[in-house]
Amino acid sequence: MEGMVADEPRIQEILEDFFFIQRGYLNANHFVYRGKPTVLIDTGYVGDLQETKELLGSLGVAFSQVDCIVNTHCHCDHVGANRVIQQESGCDIALHYIGQHFINTRDDWATWWRYYQQDAEFFHAGRGLKDGDLFSIGPYELQVLYTPGHSADGLALYHPEEQLLLSSDILWENDVAAITERVEGSRALFSLQESLERLQDLEVRRVYPGHGRPFSDFQSAVQKALAKTGRYLKDKGKLGRDQIRKLMVYTLLMRKQIPDYRFFQDLMDTPWFPESVDFYFRGEYRKTYRENLEELLNKKAILRKGRFFHPGVPP
Repeated sequence: MEGMVADEPRIQEILEDFFFIQRGYLNANHFVYRGKPTVLIDTGYVGDLQETKELLGSLGVAFSQVDCIVNTHCHCDHVGANRVIQQESGCDIALHYIGQHFINTRDDWATWWRYYQQDAEFFHAGRGLKDGDLFSIGPYELQVLYTPGHSADGLALYHPEEQLLLSSDILWENDVAAITERVEGSRALFSLQESLERLQDLEVRRVYPGHGRPFSDFQSAVQKALAKTGRYLKDKGKLGRDQIRKLMVYTLLMRKQIPDYRFFQDLMDTPWFPESVDFYFRGEYRKTYRENLEELLNKKAILRKGRFFHPGVPP
């Protein structure tokens, strides 16, 4: 997954009055239509609320002006600011009907919030979307594509006239999103594979992912993601290591910093870390922690500053 590129603007107008906003590593990107009705796609971490407000404000959009939020799935990096924005604006919120069910029944397991100890608050999801729906954003009609794998409620949005794909977490440029079999089930990798194979048939000129920079080599990204999925299917240890490394960084992103002497115990106190090590690595907690921490430090995905660990650059 790529970070920002020096000569690439953080905010890009991809269609008239429809903007893409790139966030930092593992915080969800946004899309904003600043016409009427004003639409916001994905809202980022609740811990980054002030930065989200400033980014939208730079486009002349206040939280109170948002008429509708669309969420590509209900993980905390995509819905974190939903409740605050809905309280300020009274906006409607739309997401896949499975995610709508998770949210409106207050299911903090299916949303990953409890399993990964994520910060997010429930809100009211008034509209459930289905595969094949057309969703109007100002003058633009986007096709809803159901894309499970990373999440049971994942969706992407496709604008066929301009051949633009808002891929969320089903397709990144050089990586795949974390797969959590404990929550999503043993079918998750097969669902991911099927979603990617379905995307292959689209005519796509430009991809705007849920994380990282936009890119144009669509077919190459699909093939890389399919190849990685195939490796996971052949060797679950690769899947386990990838999940653990991503979530170690993710934990630091949510917490900002953790004392080095506390990090292992903090991970052991979560549901996900000991269970993942039990499942993939036969309960070798310390060994798994040390090996993955060393790799992340070497890649500068985690930084040590004095006696604290901080999130670093994308691994």
